[in-house]
Amino acid sequence: MKKPLRLFPEAMKNLTKKAATSKYPFEKAKTYPGFRARIVFESEKCIGCKMCMRVCPAGAIEIVLSAEQPAPQTAADGSQIPQKKKFDCIMNLDRCIYCAQCVDICPKKALASSPDFELAQFDRKKLKLHYT
Repeated sequence: MKKPLRLFPEAMKNLTKKAATSKYPFEKAKTYPGFRARIVFESEKCIGCKMCMRVCPAGAIEIVLSAEQPAPQTAADGSQIPQKKKFDCIMNLDRCIYCAQCVDICPKKALASSPDFELAQFDRKKLKLHYT
């Protein structure tokens, strides 16, 4: 013979417990230190070594010479002093697996992980970011 009320104590215990899930998307999800999400690029720091391209297992990064290069400065003797070249980064987020190997290998820390993980798009072209 089954007892219909044997689950009643368990049901009452679960009604008074705090929820185990978060209220995302109604509340912003909190990210923890070391969370790997969208990779950001700082052009001023990049030296164009392309180590990030070599180490990326998905081939999601492309470092290209920027179309806008700084003008050379003129020295006191009239000679031209070349300026540091500027590089752009093309990040294909549809290929990126967010392993952050590019962030770890960059000698000048031009790449960094951001806490932005909400990257869903209807148009795949929007997942190709051109950082200048």
